[in-house]
Amino acid sequence: MSDALASSRTHALTMAGRGIRLSRRNIDAVITAMMLPIMLMLIFVYFFGGAIDTGTEYVTYVVPGVLLLCAGFGSSSTAVSVSEDMKGGIIDRFRSLDIGGAPILAGHVTASVARNVVSTALVLGVALLIGFRPSATPAAALAAAGILFAFIVAISWLSAAIGLLAKSPEAAGGFTFFMMFLPYPSSAFVPIDTMPDWLHGFADHQPVTSVIESLRGLLLGLPVGSAPWVALAWCAGLLALALGLSGVLFRVRTA
Repeated sequence: MSDALASSRTHALTMAGRGIRLSRRNIDAVITAMMLPIMLMLIFVYFFGGAIDTGTEYVTYVVPGVLLLCAGFGSSSTAVSVSEDMKGGIIDRFRSLDIGGAPILAGHVTASVARNVVSTALVLGVALLIGFRPSATPAAALAAAGILFAFIVAISWLSAAIGLLAKSPEAAGGFTFFMMFLPYPSSAFVPIDTMPDWLHGFADHQPVTSVIESLRGLLLGLPVGSAPWVALAWCAGLLALALGLSGVLFRVRTA
């Protein structure tokens, strides 16, 4: 059993290295995934920020939402990569080498998380340059990083499952639009109480809002209440759903 576990771990690391090498070859897509959240942050801060009243500097309010937007953009490439492997027949070659579905998908997810960590650091660096001033204690900053990391892992696995579900890379990219859209009907860019009443229920109780509120509170030294635990519960639920779904879909698609 330990030999099988070690073999799976080795295969997953090999697949992760392959995913990172593929990212380096597709540098245009990587740059777009990194630069688009930065451009959106600059647009919101400098174009719209003066007209939006959040009770604080708008850059301070908006950065946590942009970090999640960045995660959504970064994870979307996972679905496309998985779908391309399915369409190109490379999965059959890997299976002929006795590489299981879990290591293959884990490799894609690991590469996605690595890309997301780099892009998140870049977005945060630009945010600091334009006036974002967090006041988190080391413990709070570590907690915020842990919640963001958990969210990135969860949606990366969900994107991998979507890549298995989609019939083409183009369809996979379209499916992931939903995840990239979720930060908008949340507290990411404007307070929820400024939205129409009929939208409050969804905006208050969708997973992105609890993650954003946790990041905002932890980074700015504000009360967070139960938001971090709700955010982690959402991340755990999404991860469990994605793992189960990806396992079933991989068996069905490769049968």
